[in-house]
Amino acid sequence: MRILSWLDTCSSPTCTTATNQSTMIIPQKQQHASDTSSSSTTPTTFSQESNGNLNSNNTILTHPSLHSLQNLSLKTLNFSISHHCVTSFNPNPSSPVTSLAVRGHLLYVATGHQITVYDNITFTNLHNFNSQATSSGSTKTITFCNGMIFTTHQDSKIRVWNHTPQKSNLHRKLTTLPTVNDRLRRFLLPKNYVTIRRHNKRLWIEHADAVTGLAVNNINGVIYSVSWDKTLKIWRVSDLRCVESVKAHDDAVNAVAVSNDGTVYTGSADTRIRVWARPNNEKRHVLLATLEKHEYAVNALALNNDGSVLFSGASDGSILVWEREDSANHMMVSGALKGHEKAILCLINDFDLLLSGSADRTVRIWKRGFNEQFCCLAILDGHRKPVKSLAAIPYQSEDDQTNSSSRNGDVFTVFSGSLDGEIKVWKVSIERLKNLRESTT
Repeated sequence: MRILSWLDTCSSPTCTTATNQSTMIIPQKQQHASDTSSSSTTPTTFSQESNGNLNSNNTILTHPSLHSLQNLSLKTLNFSISHHCVTSFNPNPSSPVTSLAVRGHLLYVATGHQITVYDNITFTNLHNFNSQATSSGSTKTITFCNGMIFTTHQDSKIRVWNHTPQKSNLHRKLTTLPTVNDRLRRFLLPKNYVTIRRHNKRLWIEHADAVTGLAVNNINGVIYSVSWDKTLKIWRVSDLRCVESVKAHDDAVNAVAVSNDGTVYTGSADTRIRVWARPNNEKRHVLLATLEKHEYAVNALALNNDGSVLFSGASDGSILVWEREDSANHMMVSGALKGHEKAILCLINDFDLLLSGSADRTVRIWKRGFNEQFCCLAILDGHRKPVKSLAAIPYQSEDDQTNSSSRNGDVFTVFSGSLDGEIKVWKVSIERLKNLRESTT
């Protein structure tokens, strides 16, 4: 069996795929592979028409006990949608794109260990940083909090950066988590050490493997990190100290999401999603529920705006939709979104839309309609390798001088990054059609 190159950078260290087959093979244990590069390709142009079937149910492994939720069509929703690829570029053709993030007018792109900053309107390369830190391994995630940039890495570290636009958009490293002060406070006491693989010991504030995800709760001033070391760690933003560590799963943790009320969701290669919260007047997070409908590794999580709906993507190409029950303080599965033919690698929820990126090299745009049903609005097709990361912002042209935080109707820009190092920029326009009664008045 030949193993595809994208697996080395798949968020789950345990998922493999048989070449040219539609069967997913998940070994029980597999050593975490280092990120490898894919050969670069020459960008091409694409038409607005998608080649895929919007209502396809060709998911590798379906869930017979879960009904499909994508029963709505564009005609039923009274929408029209158009999309096209505006441009594409390769920041570092020898390295896969592992993370995308947007902050103001800046687009942050992680390729290997290097992070490149672009103007997200003109796509001008403004600055590179972390380009010399080859020992950090690949950058896994990028996020923002309190004016700082947080990046996670293969070497089990979280790095914190400061952006100074007055100095040619330079980014300066502030510290690495856990900080030196945090280590010094704890290293003398034996109780602060935990045993990891092969009887090695580490401080409990340290991750012992690649840090795969970050989630920020700005209301509580807390950052949550997850790792292939199976733990969830909680960091206080005010002093950048680790205040808690939780043994979250029985296998690598690939994704984390947090709602405004502080409820934390972790997704793992053990196929489970776990729900955590810190009760009032308690110092530690407790396990509220374990969600077990997935049959394969959970690679991605996303919450809707008010935290009432959770989306989870797995290695069999399925996306499950979980909804908060009035009688419970956790989520119950309501159904599945089926259409991707290979593993789900990334999910984002923005503009009341869900965007999913997959190893089948496509991006799907989903919208929820009435009766808790969904419609696949569009398939963005054109990548040559698996889509590992997504970001979306309101659309702006170079001549548009409006504030970047304002909506420009229902037009937005989608950035998709793949494991061949290519980033595609898509312009997506959604329009609500007038019905016959409105058109005759």
